Amino acid sequence: MSENATPAAAADPSGQDLAGAGPSGGPSGEYTHRQVLTILSGLMLGMFLGALDQTIVSTSIRTIADDLHGLSVQAWVTTAYLITATITTPIYGKLGDLYGRKKLFMFAITVFVVGSALCSFANSMYQLAAFRAIQGIGAGGLFTLVLAIIGDIVSPRERARYSGYFMAMFGTSSVLGPLIGGFFAGQATILGIAGWRWVFLVNVPIGIAALLVVQATLHVHPVSALDRSRIRVDWWGAAALVVALVPLLTVAEQGYQWGWDSPRSVACFVVGGIGLVAFVVAEHLMGSAALIPLRIFRIRAAAVTIAASVIVGMAMFGGIMLLPLYMQIVHGASPTESGLLMLPMVVGMMTSSIGSGQIISRTGHVRMFPILGSALMVAGLALLSLCGADTALVWVSGAMFVLGIGLGNCMQPLLLIVQSAVPPTEIGVATSSATFFRQIGGTLGVAIFLSVLFSSVGGNIADAIRVDAQTEQWQQTVTDPQVLANPLDKAVITELAHPSPDGGVLAQVQDDSSIIDQMHPVLAHPFKVGFATSMDLVFLLAAAVGVLAFLILLLLPRVELRATSARVAVQQAQEPPV
Repeated sequence: MSENATPAAAADPSGQDLAGAGPSGGPSGEYTHRQVLTILSGLMLGMFLGALDQTIVSTSIRTIADDLHGLSVQAWVTTAYLITATITTPIYGKLGDLYGRKKLFMFAITVFVVGSALCSFANSMYQLAAFRAIQGIGAGGLFTLVLAIIGDIVSPRERARYSGYFMAMFGTSSVLGPLIGGFFAGQATILGIAGWRWVFLVNVPIGIAALLVVQATLHVHPVSALDRSRIRVDWWGAAALVVALVPLLTVAEQGYQWGWDSPRSVACFVVGGIGLVAFVVAEHLMGSAALIPLRIFRIRAAAVTIAASVIVGMAMFGGIMLLPLYMQIVHGASPTESGLLMLPMVVGMMTSSIGSGQIISRTGHVRMFPILGSALMVAGLALLSLCGADTALVWVSGAMFVLGIGLGNCMQPLLLIVQSAVPPTEIGVATSSATFFRQIGGTLGVAIFLSVLFSSVGGNIADAIRVDAQTEQWQQTVTDPQVLANPLDKAVITELAHPSPDGGVLAQVQDDSSIIDQMHPVLAHPFKVGFATSMDLVFLLAAAVGVLAFLILLLLPRVELRATSARVAVQQAQEPPV
């Protein structure tokens, strides 16, 4: 890209040589479309690394837990990753604003790759949880730094043009992840190594490729030159954030198993509350050097967007989390098939994201999109709440498509709004704050909705059994000698006639839903109805949460998207008046 650099752009104010890396010459000083695409190639590969890992692991986690004899502690693997990824998100955002993003991004990729390699050597679920925590430290920077770098080099209006590339990447990972994860999990060994271990090993070559591409392509000017001797790092805020989030995220993931009023849960709530108060105090004392400057919340557009991000995160993650379970438990799909059956939602997200991006790029109007998106999200979740055990997949696919359109109109526009609402020098903080609060909302949503699901499914299965037991087909099945010859079916029939104190089959099904697929279809039907009924309740609750997001977004003021990138805006602000 050296042929496009101007002499004035050859050196950064801090003295760093940036020859051959700057934007093209001209009055605007912006990067050309070709230069942006070159930079995007490295950024998208890093993002693809994190997005692919999420879908691969979620597909194969049951196989991994069975092999490591730790199904009962499976949640800790997810919790450990989630805690470190969430905590480090605002830290990466702030450090990127202070020290630049390229080296930090490469550091995040390196830590992620190291964590992936360690995961492949885990010999217990507790070891895997520890190594996933290391992975999460790297994952916290992958998405945040990419979005902040794009904010540095591309204006908000033009940034919408490139949303299609990122949505295509997410769509590809959502399809490839279940396919690859299902393939690896289904192999006993590959090259003498247990198949599931390749779920993590596959990140190593992708990560190395990402490092090489980023090193070669990510040549950008820092947004501003700072006096390093005057930089203050908010370590107290970071420490308080750890004290607040570790117990709160832990109880969010484990509370429905521990009991929300158990001593462990109460202790987590108390410690987390103390940490939260300490974090707010630390941020107030640090002022502009704070990890998440409190003044951001005095900007109405930013405050509304961040509040909406929490609620959208709850509805989005809480609702989407159930869709693979619905496909696998109710419709008997394999993990790979359930990933493919999610395609309508992915197509909806890509279509709406690309369409809204083109309109925003041409008009600069963005306010209507998250409002419309939240309304469509509510509609999609409400339609999913009407899908039962016998609903045809074509209707489920239609509801997922509507949900995808709604999400696509929320995610990108909300980020554009918060990045335009804050000063250009705080793009990283704004981006990480929106991402951070969306993750918090998602964690709360998953915890609350899982609690609702598992606390109601037993009663719903019992109700469905009572209804089916009145049918002639059921009565013929439970007395059929061929059905009674199957040990599992006989155990189910015996259990239903003479329930055991420990819950018997009902309790087993909640721990291992694969038992349902091994039953006779007539016996399995009420179990599927029970799960579908509980999932309908969760989708309805998610829709109600989405209504709250819609109402909050109505408070969003009109936002004028900047026509310049953060880098150019800072340069213009620093130029002496004529």
